Amino acid sequence: MMSFKSFQLELDTRHDKYERLVKLSRDITIESKRTIFLLHRFTSAPNGEEILNESEVKLDAVRRKIKQVAQELIGEDMYQFHRAISPGLQEYVEAVSFQYFIKTRSLISVEEINKQLIFTAEDREETTNMTSNSHDKQPHTWSLKVTPVDYLLGVADLTGELMRLCIGSVGNGDIDTPFELSQFLRQIYDGFTFIGNTGPYEVSKKLYTLKQSLAKVENACYTLKVRGSEIPKHMLADVFSTKTELIDQEEGLS
Repeated sequence: MMSFKSFQLELDTRHDKYERLVKLSRDITIESKRTIFLLHRFTSAPNGEEILNESEVKLDAVRRKIKQVAQELIGEDMYQFHRAISPGLQEYVEAVSFQYFIKTRSLISVEEINKQLIFTAEDREETTNMTSNSHDKQPHTWSLKVTPVDYLLGVADLTGELMRLCIGSVGNGDIDTPFELSQFLRQIYDGFTFIGNTGPYEVSKKLYTLKQSLAKVENACYTLKVRGSEIPKHMLADVFSTKTELIDQEEGLS
């Protein structure tokens, strides 16, 4: 009976930790989505620098949540709790890579993302609470590594946001961005096709959505090149949205 009671205590502790991680992951997802919505205003905002600064503040708040996840996982095997935190990490990768693309017009690497997820104790009280049962020699740093699969899934989701950025930029009269995005998305698609069916199931499933986003952006570029001179700028976005609906219908029929 004593043995079973100890097993019960261990399992209850693990389940409670899992639930706390699920809640934190949900908060990370929500805040990351808000950051993405904010960054979509970059093309239409009069001062884009303010949008980028505000997005950085929001991402710092997300990293504080990720720090709590890292603290929960001290002394634990991260992969035992990976299903709990994976959706939040994917959304964070999407938000960070979207902001990075707007700033540099390139793709952030998984190493750069992981560098931002190394945390130190800013507050002595927090450190005291975390190490009350530990030796003083324990380093007060926490880190959480984004796995390659979470990174790939986040980048695959990024392509949908870039497609929306393309349509939004055309609506604001920016004719150059769609061609730039088309080239960038083609490079990402080529990279994913190298993985093919050899990667995890989730990655190959995202490949179809990625292909859809690329087709919509290429269709926008085609319309701009062929009919751009005869369609007024303020009507281009309407033309693209109509063509996008037609593509979706054709893919649904096929």
